[in-house]
Amino acid sequence: MVRHSKKLPQTAPPAKERIWTGVTTPLDQHDRADVALARLSGESRSRIQQWMKEDRITLAGKPVRPRDPLPPEATITIRIPLDLPREVTAEDLPLEILHEDEDILVINKASGMHVHPGAGRPTGSLAAALLHHCAGQLAPGGAPDRPGIVHRLDRETTGLLVAAKNDAAHRELSRQFRDRETEKTYLAYVLGRPRGNAGTWEGPIGRHPVSRQRMAIRSRGRPAKTDWKVVGSWPGASLLELRLHTGRTHQIRVHSSAASCPVAGDAIYGGVNSLTRIAKVSRQLLHAYQLSFTHPKSGEQLSFTAPPPPDFTAFQSYLDES
Repeated sequence: MVRHSKKLPQTAPPAKERIWTGVTTPLDQHDRADVALARLSGESRSRIQQWMKEDRITLAGKPVRPRDPLPPEATITIRIPLDLPREVTAEDLPLEILHEDEDILVINKASGMHVHPGAGRPTGSLAAALLHHCAGQLAPGGAPDRPGIVHRLDRETTGLLVAAKNDAAHRELSRQFRDRETEKTYLAYVLGRPRGNAGTWEGPIGRHPVSRQRMAIRSRGRPAKTDWKVVGSWPGASLLELRLHTGRTHQIRVHSSAASCPVAGDAIYGGVNSLTRIAKVSRQLLHAYQLSFTHPKSGEQLSFTAPPPPDFTAFQSYLDES
């Protein structure tokens, strides 16, 4: 007689993972869950959607789906696998580093450099340069396609960014940006001049209904607030100092364009005219000038300033001589 032994169920070894928890804000209930959680966690939206398929994201013990609404003050849990494939290849690219310690780096980003890889631009990013500079030791909390990245600037925008070397620093810096505890000041040349010498632009910003690469003032957009003051004025152009209270995509560019004084050189939002052509302005003249935040480990208040780049000086020289 042949005896058949009972086959024991095979159990997979436990996945290596870390637990991320975050608390939603009242503003998050206006977005789909995948959009809101990508913003809260610093992970890419595609990664968030994949983890939702794997039931790795839960609210009160129940899986969260991409289109779910998120109630305010809700605690979200994400089980993040630690063996994520690295989607950024380190590249030896020039970096202007203003500060570096065991937890953070502060960089003065050059124009033309994407902060992280994207569709059609897999190389040449700030993330790739940081990965090379730090020999791979960057916060995984920035997601595989954006290691160490805490916040972003547009490709053509120059100026200050802070990056995280470890997960604890990334979580704390991300919280400070989310809770609006950081201070960000920009300089921008705009065409024309806003009314008055100082003021505040407020207008909800959302995706443009036709051109999906653009943002626009939308009644159902996310609230956005920008303080501005005139620090220089010439026929046809002004230099503004701007402070962000919120961090919406293209916020300064959208608000200034809506106020009929678009950022000089901004081809997307109406900032190209005969003045910028004659002055040979080749990009939007927007610069992240000052950045203040609390060091994620020491608690020290840090503040950095990056002087305007040469094309700012060149444009002002042209205006002075005209």
